Amino acid sequence: MTTTEDTTHTAGARKWVMLALGMLAQTSGAVFINGAAFLIPSLHEDRGLSLAAAGLVVAMPTVGIMLTLIAWGVLVDRIGEKLVLAIGLALTSAASFAAVFTTSFVVLGLCLLLGGMAAASANSASGRVVVGWFPPERRGLAMGIRQMSVPLGVAIGALLIPPIARDHGVGAALLVPAIVCVTTAVACLAIIDPPRPDREAAERAGLLANPYRASSQLWRIHSTSVLLVVPQYVVWTYALVWLMSDRGWSAASAGVLVTLTQILGAFGRIGVGALSDTLGSRMRPLRWVAVSTTVTMVVLAVTDWLDSPVSIAVMVIASVVTVAPNGLAFTAVAEVSGPYWSGRALGAQNTGQFIAASMVPPAFGALAAISFPLAFAVSSVFPALAVPVIPDDQQSPQP
Repeated sequence: MTTTEDTTHTAGARKWVMLALGMLAQTSGAVFINGAAFLIPSLHEDRGLSLAAAGLVVAMPTVGIMLTLIAWGVLVDRIGEKLVLAIGLALTSAASFAAVFTTSFVVLGLCLLLGGMAAASANSASGRVVVGWFPPERRGLAMGIRQMSVPLGVAIGALLIPPIARDHGVGAALLVPAIVCVTTAVACLAIIDPPRPDREAAERAGLLANPYRASSQLWRIHSTSVLLVVPQYVVWTYALVWLMSDRGWSAASAGVLVTLTQILGAFGRIGVGALSDTLGSRMRPLRWVAVSTTVTMVVLAVTDWLDSPVSIAVMVIASVVTVAPNGLAFTAVAEVSGPYWSGRALGAQNTGQFIAASMVPPAFGALAAISFPLAFAVSSVFPALAVPVIPDDQQSPQP
């Protein structure tokens, strides 16, 4: 005989399995999308491509993901997370397998583009799985854990792809994301089971209404995230270069510190997510993070201008603070938009961030060429602009 306690325990354990699968799906996509960058040495040294050309080839997955995030979000809202994750990751694997057998750089770039377009499926769908299984008072923590997926995917790619590409070629290295993605696709198809109200019940509850028309809350969260992604990508893109060229660190030492800050940033996301659960608010801690980011980037600019060794400690703080808002905003978007609009809303959220992030390296590279303190100071303007844009918690979380 099954008791209520047994049922509760089973459901409690199952939500953590769903979180693990959501993380695995997002990690698998990241292995493909971010792991492509680790092919650059082999494409340049072994295959004779210039660094610029190699960079263009490995940028194709990122281009692909920007093209299809919203489209996958629409599909998630229509057919649900299970099929989207299974289909998307299977197509990513197919594109990666196809790239294994090509000797043409054009075809390789096309395979990476198509794989990126397919891998975008994991962004919205995996987030919705987490939101669907966790109650509001635990979603911030759960989404913070889920946000560790990208650093984990990058780590897996960094560990496996470069040595395989060096010893066995680019094609063999692309077997890594191919195998990871197809394995995850099968697991998602077999196990993923996101709870969602049926369409008739959702219509009676008003969950099918367009949340963008009801209030400006989603628009303001999207705008906030676009502004906050600027200092995040300034730090992500230029921390290593800054440590080596401005602070005189060796490449090895700088790499160790950047890796450490990535780990600290991942745990920072979990901490801020847990705080939002305790407060019962996503927007208050998001506002605190925006203010903290503004102050940190100003202090980084000043201490670097003064050539103070304190600037290194401030850079570590900046690396943690600037990545903290991602999970908060992502969770808030899913909650406000509800189970029948969150796919599109999360797709729009990520698309805006990717577009803004793609503009940061060239724009702030030009500023950094003049002065790193100038680049840091200018980046502090964006989180400052975000503070008044952040909405209040006017709407209770959707189930």
